[in-house]
Amino acid sequence: MAWRGQLSRNLKELRILFSPASSSSSTTRAFIENNYKDLKTKNPKLPILIREASGIEPQLWARYDFGVERGIRLEGLNEEQISKALEDLAKGP
Repeated sequence: MAWRGQLSRNLKELRILFSPASSSSSTTRAFIENNYKDLKTKNPKLPILIREASGIEPQLWARYDFGVERGIRLEGLNEEQISKALEDLAKGP
């Protein structure tokens, strides 16, 4: 999990979108509850934006240099798979 401390090297911003009540967003909510503190502690200057919106599919978006963005849908993924998706995004565009 050493990659968690390296997020701010490649990423300029991390956005997590999910529905506060939808069952499809339940694992995303659990991921945030269990991992946000660790991610923010290891990357204090990286903006990590948590966006709640009714009826939205859970998504993870990474913004890199020059406005390049990549997104991943999180619906149906468990916490371990979400962590792996974040690790893949951290490697770069």
